[in-house]
This record gives sequence, C-alpha cells and structure tokens, in this order.
Amino acid sequence: MAGRTETRPPAPPSAGDTKAKILLVDDQPENLLALEAVLSALDQTLVRASSGEEALKELNDDEFALVLLATQMSGMDGYETAAHIKSRSRNQDTPIIFVSAHVMGPHATFRGYAIGAVDYVSRPYDPWVLRAKASIFVDLHQKNVQLRKQAALLRTGAATDLLAQLSTLLSDVETQARDLTGQLQAQAVSATVRTTVARLERAIRSLRQVLQEEPGAPPAPVSLHSPRHRDQ
Repeated sequence: MAGRTETRPPAPPSAGDTKAKILLVDDQPENLLALEAVLSALDQTLVRASSGEEALKELNDDEFALVLLATQMSGMDGYETAAHIKSRSRNQDTPIIFVSAHVMGPHATFRGYAIGAVDYVSRPYDPWVLRAKASIFVDLHQKNVQLRKQAALLRTGAATDLLAQLSTLLSDVETQARDLTGQLQAQAVSATVRTTVARLERAIRSLRQVLQEEPGAPPAPVSLHSPRHRDQ
C-alpha cells in the first residue's frame, strides 16, 4: 500500500482543484524539517507550527486535512493542544496523528485516543508508513470537499435542472391526462368521472406553468370534446 502511495502519478492540474493543507506541529525545527522531507512527495501544502498556541491559531484561520502533532513540547504539550483542538466545533472532525519521540505505551496510547487522535507514529518512523497514513486522510478530506461542493451545486444551479426535469415529466403526464379525457368523452362514462379527470388535467397544467414561471394568464382550458375518439 505504501508503494502505491509513493508511485501514484500526480493528478492533472485543474483550475478548480486546491491542495489539501497538512499542519506540522513541533517545537524542534529539525523535526519539522524531517516531516516536510517525508511528506513533500504528497504534493500538498505543508504548514509549520512551532508551538501549541501557534497550531491553534493556524487551525482558526484555515481548514486542514490532517494535523501531525508532537506529543512532547515545551509549554503546551501535544495532549493539551489536541484537547483544545477537539474542543472547537470547527475542528472536531480534524484528524490528529501524534508523533512521539519514543514508542507510546498503553497508557499514553489510550490517553491519545481518548483526546481524539486517530493514530500515532514514533520516531524514528518509517517514511513509507507515515506517507501512507497521511495520504489516506488527505484523500478523505478532498472527497469531503468535493461532496460539499456538489451539495452546494444542488442548492443552487442544479436545482434549476431538477425543476426543468420535473416540468418535462409533468408535461408528459398532462398529455396523458388530455388523451384520457378524450377517451372518456367518447365512451359511456359518467359526467362525474369526466369532470374529475378534466380537473386533474388542469391542475397538472397549472403546476407545470408555475415551475416554468410562465408570465401572463394561463391558456384556455382544454375542451372535453375530442372528435378523434368519436368513432371508437
């Protein structure tokens, strides 16, 4: 799986595409540099933060696909930073991967998951594994962004297409109702049934006109008399 992540060809550039942002949080510059070297192959936007406070500011200003967060930092450590991140409604779904200077024991692992982290890696970490993990969350983020864009289209321009399709369907139903009116006129059917069908036809026509936003008065009602069916 890591091999596929490494050799995956880059997506073709598009004016509508934007790179995902990954937040790297560590108070040691050499650790940030190492993370950048490993994750640069993903061709995403890597943002540095040298403290928990700086990380919170970055998360307040931007949307991130993933946070790689050092557990050991001076001042606000990774656990406290993660707790602040998850306490914000806008960041509750932002995935956090802890980066530890040593293998995390059961207590530290449980503490990390309890705060809301999705995973952890320990230094020295396998670059292939770290890229594979980060790539998964980048892909999920990009799919979520795409879904939000599609939902927005459905609420705007796509709604017009939906109304047009509904208008076409109503036009077909109106035609069927008009033909049925003619057939009932030619057959020995009670006046009550013919009147009911005629009213249905007019109601369908009125609804279609509302969807099309046709100006002016509606056309004259269709006559119940249909010479085409007299010889049946």
